[in-house]
Order: sequence, then structure tokens, then C-alpha cells
Amino acid sequence: MSDDTAPHLARIADALERLAPPARPAPDFAAARLFRYEAEREAFIAAPDYGLALDLLVGVDRQKARFVENLHRFARGLPSNHVLLWGSRGAGKSSLAKAGFMAVGATHAALRMVEIDRDDVAALPGLFERLRGAGERFVVLCDDLSFEEGASAAKSLKSALEGGVAGPPENALFVATSNRRHLMPRDHVESRGLIATAEDAEEEVSVSDRFGLWIGFPPMDQPAYLAAIHTYADRFGLDVRDLERRALQWSQLRGSRSGRVAWQFIRDLAGELEKPLPL
Repeated sequence: MSDDTAPHLARIADALERLAPPARPAPDFAAARLFRYEAEREAFIAAPDYGLALDLLVGVDRQKARFVENLHRFARGLPSNHVLLWGSRGAGKSSLAKAGFMAVGATHAALRMVEIDRDDVAALPGLFERLRGAGERFVVLCDDLSFEEGASAAKSLKSALEGGVAGPPENALFVATSNRRHLMPRDHVESRGLIATAEDAEEEVSVSDRFGLWIGFPPMDQPAYLAAIHTYADRFGLDVRDLERRALQWSQLRGSRSGRVAWQFIRDLAGELEKPLPL
């Protein structure tokens, strides 16, 4: 290379460097225990700790024990399975995921939770690559997962959980909640034809096979609902007459019994009595 061309090449290299996008800053996972992942910006947004204690989830003792056991194994670096929490709405699936994480994280300082929106499932492989090699261990949560847009999102999730040469990182555990056992959309586009529709259905159903641990949440019966009400009322000192009658009237107005409905009644009652709650 002649002395005349060297300055020109140096200027070209400088110009290319200025045009290149800036390097992404390394996430500061010491800033919090819970994070929300914004796929468009590839950013980790710190979130406050989840305030609902695990022992306040009533009527799901079997589900709590199985989920927490698997999470303890993951936190200790032992073999564990990706988890699908599925079942009736308001049964406590999301609450169990977050409260269980907080309970296990209390004894495992390196445990973190990263929540990704269900509309950003296609970004999951990229998120896993961001987490690969980090010193922390990550529970990646996708709440209310389903595939309304068809098979493309299902393929992205399958690729993230099992596909590719690298596979999912050893330090990431994927947890999804869904009202549907097989994450299916409510209907299929019949105009695409029976064969295409059947292939989409097979693609979407096969995603649930990637979860090694399925934990189901059946509808809450009346005794379990009232037990939840009493547990909350005792914990927060909400002493009123006719507690059960009022709680049942509340559920009748809502047309359902669930952990969510019980908590909403307790929030209303605490507001009436002017008493604070953790959430």
C-alpha cells in the first residue's frame, strides 16, 4: 500500500465506523431482580419486586409445590424443564410464576426474571442469545401466551426452545402461562384450505410438547374460594361481619369464582376499611 492511499483508507474506515450503529450497552442485571424486555429496543427495563407472598395463593398447593421444586433445581444448576402453566382464567397462573420466583430468589441471589410480551415471541431466540453466557440465571416469563396469528410465532418459539445448533442457553428457563393447554388460536382461517389449516394446527399443538412440565389449574370450587377469602382477610386484618356472604355475592356478580375474583373482593374490602395492601 502506497503512502498516498493510506490517508484515504483511514478516512474511509473512520466514516464507516461513524455510520455503524453504536454497540448495545451491557444489561445491568444487578439493578433489580425483575425486568421487562422491550424487543423493539432490545432493552431490559428494571421492574419492582413482586409483592404477593407465595403462601397467599390458596387452593393450588400441588401446583405450587411442583413449580417451586422445578425452579429450585434450575436455580441450583440441576436439570429442569421449561414450564407451561395452563388452565382456567384467574386461577393464579401468573401470580404463581412471579411469587414462586420471588420465594426461590430469596435464597438464590443470582436468579433473575425477564418478562417478554406474547406479541414479541419472535424475538425470543435473540433474547436467549443476549442472556447466554451471563453470570445470572434467568426465568423468562411470557404471560397469557397463545398463537392468534398462526404458525409463524409457534415456529419461533419451537426454534428458541429446541431448534438450532446452539439450542437454548443453559442459564435460561422459559415459563409460559396460558388459558389453553395447547396454546391454540380460537379458530383457524378455513379459507386457506383444510390441509394448510391442519398443518398450522399441528405446528401450534406441537409447541406444547417443548414444555417438559405442564401444570394445570382447574376451576376454583366454593370451599377453595372461601378459603382464599379467609386467608387474605386474616393476613391483612380485614374483620367484617358476614364475610362469606359478601364474598359469595361478589363472585355471583362477577359470574365466576377464582383467585383473581377473591383478590379483587379483598381489594374492595380493604379500600372500604381504609387498610393498605401489598399490591
